Amino acid sequence: MELTLPECLYLELSSQNEQPSVPLHTSISLFLLSYCECTSFKVFLVSAKPDTQSSQSWKSQVPTSLAVSMVHVKDLPVLVRGCRLPAVLDETGRYCRAGLAVVLRHIIDRTCEADPRRKDAASLLGFKKTCLKACAEVSQWTRLCELSIPSAVEAHLRQPTNPSLHLPSALLNLEKTLGEPVKVHNDDKIQDQGTDVTQPQDSQSANGLELQAALAKLYVDSGAVPSTTIRESSDIRKVKTTELPQLEHVFAEGLYFTLTDVVLLPCIHQYLVRKSHNASALSQLPLLLRWYLQVQEVPGVPRAAQACGMALSTRKAFTTGPPTIAETQQSSQANQESLEMTMKEVHFVGGPRPTMTKLKESGIEAVFSPHPCPSWTLPWDSLPEAVNPTEGKMSDVRAARKRQQLNNLVAMATELARPGDTVVDFCSGGGHVGIVLAHTLPDCQVILIENKEESLVRGKVRSAELGLTNIGFIQANLDYFTGPFHIGVALHACGVATDMVVEQCIQAGATFVVSPCCYGFVQNTLKFTFPRSKRFLETLSYKEHMILCRFADQTAVQLPSERRLIGKQCMGLVDLDRSWAAETHGYSVRVMTMEPDSCSPKNNMLRFCNGARPSPVSPPNQ
Repeated sequence: MELTLPECLYLELSSQNEQPSVPLHTSISLFLLSYCECTSFKVFLVSAKPDTQSSQSWKSQVPTSLAVSMVHVKDLPVLVRGCRLPAVLDETGRYCRAGLAVVLRHIIDRTCEADPRRKDAASLLGFKKTCLKACAEVSQWTRLCELSIPSAVEAHLRQPTNPSLHLPSALLNLEKTLGEPVKVHNDDKIQDQGTDVTQPQDSQSANGLELQAALAKLYVDSGAVPSTTIRESSDIRKVKTTELPQLEHVFAEGLYFTLTDVVLLPCIHQYLVRKSHNASALSQLPLLLRWYLQVQEVPGVPRAAQACGMALSTRKAFTTGPPTIAETQQSSQANQESLEMTMKEVHFVGGPRPTMTKLKESGIEAVFSPHPCPSWTLPWDSLPEAVNPTEGKMSDVRAARKRQQLNNLVAMATELARPGDTVVDFCSGGGHVGIVLAHTLPDCQVILIENKEESLVRGKVRSAELGLTNIGFIQANLDYFTGPFHIGVALHACGVATDMVVEQCIQAGATFVVSPCCYGFVQNTLKFTFPRSKRFLETLSYKEHMILCRFADQTAVQLPSERRLIGKQCMGLVDLDRSWAAETHGYSVRVMTMEPDSCSPKNNMLRFCNGARPSPVSPPNQ
């Protein structure tokens, strides 16, 4: 029988001026625990200093309702030690959730499981339960909440008071966003909630506060919110959506108090408290100040803030008065003019041939290495059923292609692996690659990393059916995994995720095998700019590289053969750029086509070997 432990939440304690302090990510987590009154976790504060327990400076920020223990970083469980905090380890010790957004969403889920009546907690996840669900690379709100705002505020707090210090661009960007009209895609939901007179507006619900603002705008024929209405006769149904008046932000993302507001409140609170007597700074943030005061009216927020040692400032505490409508509009217009988006939209004109010709004239052409073991295959007929990628609604044809794809990656990884190695399956999905590797390599430890909980849970169930003991699961964005490993694999990591995997493996000094996908989603991010290699940078502009990426997706079987050939060449050029960038770090790289090439329209496979792990020259033993 497998020993189970309580679900454990690990939060970081940092050090400032030789004293332990609570970083913003920890403050946010504690605030949500207090707001939800969640006691489902055993909470640990993690410190790199052995004498943290003797200090009292951090204790005022921890709710007294929580039973908190101290742990030194060297004593963390292996999976947790390999992740950036905050992190949650489940009862089995094999499933770790890491990263601020992932952990906060899990706290809400556990709150609602313990008490299904907590509708206020459930509503934090938003209309479709997707608030902060997408990773920071693709979601502006996750990027803002996990990275931009906390890092900007903490950087500001570390510096001494300086009147001339510029406002953080992340705060100005948030101010700009608060001045934009709310995009309402779910006005039906607002109507339904507004007409549900049976739903109690208890002290735990913020709906009354939100709907008062929302419905006052939506009912265009009335200046007040009607006490009772029925869906069939509501005024909103007589008006086109395009004719509705623009809605102003009540909360960060729009009309409803969500997890985004929970994340932002501790950050903005610390910044505003520091700047409370700086009229010049606050005058540039009238909308943010109005939001900060508005959030305090949500039931449960003042209580949670007090429990976490946050003395929320009232309107009178600021030297500037409440912003007038004219000031709000003026500030919004000023921010709109002063801020420029870092990611400008690239407009594509024409096809890829001019770009390909330009590369060819510079001596750059796609080159594909021969496959070292084109006929190798796993013994699928003799493998346990749970190893086969046939679970769910996967068709027989798709399952056959998936097995062919696995043959290619597993052949490369098993030849590279040594007993005792740690192998990481990045963007693992349901674990098609990782589970086969864990079964095939019992002397290796295999870790699956995936941001989507539903997919990773399927992989966990399959591994349990197989009785695998050499496998672990991390639900996190790639950036939150920091542990050591020897081999990395990724099958069809979408867009820039492939480049994130490559970067992770290079930093770890690991050998890796990747099969890219969704080239059209490749674009400049906070961490990466394209092209990646020196020779491509000297030859192509960003726009020209994006043209290659766009047409690299033109490889679907239903397209004309000539068009697919151009798509394949574009794929090869994009991956050649990735390869040359990796070679500057001491890697030898081979770009090849998976066998058979019909196993996927995205059939490129890149094998990166460093000097410590030579490139295989023979097929693996069956």
